[in-house]
Amino acid sequence: MERFTEEVIEIIQHIPHGKVMTYGQIGELAGSPRSARQVVRILHSSSKKYNLPWHRVINAKGEIGLKQEGPATEQIFLLKVEGIEITD
Repeated sequence: MERFTEEVIEIIQHIPHGKVMTYGQIGELAGSPRSARQVVRILHSSSKKYNLPWHRVINAKGEIGLKQEGPATEQIFLLKVEGIEITD
């Protein structure tokens, strides 16, 4: 596994309950600014394998990045359970 991928996974694993980070913030902390799309791919392919709190990762606009209704609804539900306020 590439070092960047390892860093991204570790950062996502340590996002605290009730907090969120953006794809870009994660990429920058992992040492590669402007790598938000790579973070998306890593999150998508590694969430189940590493039991990542995927729902705590949002886009740069502070929005749910998922487009499919089912997963987006699940993310909103999980964030609300953690006390994160969701607005329209």
